[in-house]
Amino acid sequence: MRRILLTLIAASVLGLTGIYTMRAAPENNQVAVILRKFTKPHTNLPDQPDEWRGRIHYAQLDQQFAAMAQRSEMAGLAIAIVEDGELRFVRTYGVIDRDTNAPVTLNTVFRWASVSKTVAGTLAATLANEGLVDLDSPVARYDTTLRLPEGAETRVSFQQLLSQQTGLTKNAFDERLEDGQDPRVLRTSLASAPLQCPPGSCHTYQNIAFDAATEILEQVAQRSYPDAVSERFFLPLGMNSANFGMAGLTNAKDWARPHNGRMVRTVKETYWRVPAAAGVESNIVDFARWMQATMGDRPDVLAQSTLRIAQSPRVNTAPIYGGELRQANSEAHYGLGWRSFKYDGHLLLGHSGAVDGYRATMIFDPASRVGVVAMWNSNWGTPFRIPFAVFDSYHKRTDSRWLELD
Repeated sequence: MRRILLTLIAASVLGLTGIYTMRAAPENNQVAVILRKFTKPHTNLPDQPDEWRGRIHYAQLDQQFAAMAQRSEMAGLAIAIVEDGELRFVRTYGVIDRDTNAPVTLNTVFRWASVSKTVAGTLAATLANEGLVDLDSPVARYDTTLRLPEGAETRVSFQQLLSQQTGLTKNAFDERLEDGQDPRVLRTSLASAPLQCPPGSCHTYQNIAFDAATEILEQVAQRSYPDAVSERFFLPLGMNSANFGMAGLTNAKDWARPHNGRMVRTVKETYWRVPAAAGVESNIVDFARWMQATMGDRPDVLAQSTLRIAQSPRVNTAPIYGGELRQANSEAHYGLGWRSFKYDGHLLLGHSGAVDGYRATMIFDPASRVGVVAMWNSNWGTPFRIPFAVFDSYHKRTDSRWLELD
């Protein structure tokens, strides 16, 4: 009843303020503002050792996480673990700012980076499940700024866009986005970009092209993209810290500053300008709530049929990550903004992401309903190993060495 009431309040205020006007990446998401006013803070969280229950050896992992956070490559770290579908562990380590040594808390807001793509893919799947969008229609059916070599936007479908099958070379024109160029202009310029393969025939990871999803989803939902996401997902899931845009991070009372080693970095707007690709931020508890919902814990918000559409593999990819992690996974695929692969014989779903000074990962096993979300405010890649150490603990592997940092 409370969720319905909150949704009605948000919709009423949106109508009064005329906020349904579409915009790509607003400085402040009005639905999220309403959300924070009417949503109670999270309570009774398993953030203390006497609250950790389950197969996973949480005390041992806690010590390893703490040791990792003390490394010179790190600043702060937030981790949540779901076991058998329930939040069993949530903990923070280190600092939000090495200049002040203010600690990370459960309320600290971090960036999701490319994990944001799971939101875009899930929204597209939701609208497709409702018959509001045809995933097999070509991108050119919609009024987008995306232009592909040889007019391929007339052949590449919306689902191929979301599963990274544009054929463009990996991360095409990202360096121009980082130089401050308008992503809408860059999407049009992709018509002259080099191809890695014929469009629709292979997986090539993108940000600028992928964010044409923002334009399509706004047209279909008749809302700004951030407001559509907030109405459909963040508000009913009680994700009161989740937001879009640079101001959504820096206006938070408690937010993690980006770091490279011991150096505090300057926050840059760059990838917030492609919200479907990399626009979300939240605290660790709300990140865990998103994972639980996408594991099937909230069918009132995300139906199983919607999750199947979003998460089903649509194209083969190379093994993900690098080094030992790359060697440890196989059968990698990409869905609608979702990765899937096998580790130790188990199918895993999720995504990871990186922008300057921030990293994030969300990986779960849909069979056992065990999953991990982690965010940290540094450029160090080693914490991407954390979920695999957790899965090893759950499956009682005695040879796990992922968190041995020596």
